[in-house]
Amino acid sequence: MTLGVMSLLGFNLVDSVFVARLGTEPLAAQSFTFPLVFLSIGVQVGVGIAIAALISRAIGAGESHRAGRLGLLVLAGGGGLMALLLALLWLVQEPAFSLLGASESIRELIRPFWTVQVVASWLGALAYFGYSLFRAHGNTRFPGTMMVLTSLINLCLDPLLIFGIGPWPGLGLIGAAWASLVAFGCGALAVAWSLRGRGWLERVGAWREARASALPFAHIAGPAMISQLMPPLASMLATGLVARLGESAVAAWGLTSRLESFSIVLVLGMTMALPPWLGRCYGAGNWAEVERLMASAARMVLFWQLALGLVFALAARPLASALVASGEVRDTLTILIRFLPPSYGLLGICMLVVSASNALGWPWRAMGISFLRLFACYLPLLWLGSGLAGFTGLALGAALGNVLAGVMAWRMYRRAVAPKLAERTPDAGR
Repeated sequence: MTLGVMSLLGFNLVDSVFVARLGTEPLAAQSFTFPLVFLSIGVQVGVGIAIAALISRAIGAGESHRAGRLGLLVLAGGGGLMALLLALLWLVQEPAFSLLGASESIRELIRPFWTVQVVASWLGALAYFGYSLFRAHGNTRFPGTMMVLTSLINLCLDPLLIFGIGPWPGLGLIGAAWASLVAFGCGALAVAWSLRGRGWLERVGAWREARASALPFAHIAGPAMISQLMPPLASMLATGLVARLGESAVAAWGLTSRLESFSIVLVLGMTMALPPWLGRCYGAGNWAEVERLMASAARMVLFWQLALGLVFALAARPLASALVASGEVRDTLTILIRFLPPSYGLLGICMLVVSASNALGWPWRAMGISFLRLFACYLPLLWLGSGLAGFTGLALGAALGNVLAGVMAWRMYRRAVAPKLAERTPDAGR
């Protein structure tokens, strides 16, 4: 699963690397579509979290037929919801991209690209919902394998469709969208084929189940979607703070963000793989097992990320030199690498608690922790540090924000789970 997440993180990066060779305007055109793509991904991930939570709970409670009905409903309903959302994003593209600042010449490049990209995003959402269904049933190997394969398909098709082969000149920017469409389409077809004969989808009683489960589904999916939309907003605000320190600071900040995505890949993999198991324990009322799983996951994340962060900090100068040639950007990046990666262990703890809270029936607590992490811990310390000590203070403030968020999240988890464990203690002694 971790390898799958890593390959998925490189999906858009690979597209951008190839598109950058076409020139500044095509790269700018693709970049203007990212906010709308991230909006659709936020909804998609929220639905995926609800899928894994509800179905894994039904399995844990021994309700296999209900799990099958839920599986059918979330695939059909999620696919319909994403179709409506993406159709809306296609219809409002002109005012949306104008508002983002795209010129007429850039919008001319965006129009054909966005049409294909919208279809690709819908197929990607269907594949993702299917992966969530497999994870809910405890199968993380298939989703991870398919993430790797679809990324490899995209990697192979990008240069062919963008630049062409032999006498064929290729499709340019729109070729990147077609590569994504084919890759996601292969993933969706593989999911459909693999679901055949498993008994995970059941039509009998589906409408009755839809009425009974609509409120619990919205109760999980709504806060999860809001939580997924918070990081892009916080990122925009953070970039605004960094921009006051100059262009080299912005460049170094962007490189650090990409480095962060790959350095916390273990955390991201665990936030996807752990919830189905926690959901089963929740359904069975086995809070002692929940505690064991969370403690083991927290120790693994904390020690691995701390060790990796210390290696990064010690190798900050050569690592920064390998990533960028500009002297000023390199010096700024070195400061960031020295401070931020060692703090990713506590950031990982916070991410684990948010993911677990959704699986354990605490979606509003998960949303609250996400809000507090970004807007009570991270951004205030980032702002305070930049005002007191320039860029070094900004880096230190960001690191302290991650540490404070991790401590806060773990304490909130412990307070929430303690009464559940106390309730089970008398039963265990009989």
